[in-house]
Amino acid sequence: MLDWLKNINKDYPEFWKEYLSKFEKKSNRYVIFSTEKTGLNPTKDVILSIGCFGVVNDSILIGDNFEIVILQYKFLHDNGLSNEFIVENKLDKLGESDAIVALLKYIGNATLVGYRIDSDVEIINTALEKMDCGRLKNEPLDLEIMHRRLLDINDKQFTLDELCTLYKVPISDRNSASEEAYKMGLLFLKLKSRLGLV
Repeated sequence: MLDWLKNINKDYPEFWKEYLSKFEKKSNRYVIFSTEKTGLNPTKDVILSIGCFGVVNDSILIGDNFEIVILQYKFLHDNGLSNEFIVENKLDKLGESDAIVALLKYIGNATLVGYRIDSDVEIINTALEKMDCGRLKNEPLDLEIMHRRLLDINDKQFTLDELCTLYKVPISDRNSASEEAYKMGLLFLKLKSRLGLV
């Protein structure tokens, strides 16, 4: 029996069953995935925004994008943080659960690509757990690991800006989740080509 079929359980929400059903076949689509978070602890920190771009056939598809601000009023209020980011931002705003449902519909069975992507995946998994769902099934690809593999080094860490500089990807002063995702998309295409990935 296929793995995704084993996980379809009548107790799961419909959106989760629909997401799992997409893994019957492999996708040729990559999704460059970036989140703005309050920190790196998935149990204490929250997602403020998500930005994504689709990549197919070595092209970043500008029209294939996802960008959303997640309403986190309780966190902002409890921590004395300004809600200026949320009030002034013109992007769509959703509660965390609705944003996660929309994200799953967008990513489908694509391979997720990001910088130190494990922290992004883990904070999404924490949100999914609160919604009585399983963990993300998408294969993750990490840009820093791709770079280390290309150079055959394991003992050095690189910031995203260092990687962009090495591969001549323009660095912007502005750092929204979508701008980060686009920058990472350009970096991914260069690394993918050098590594000979299909």
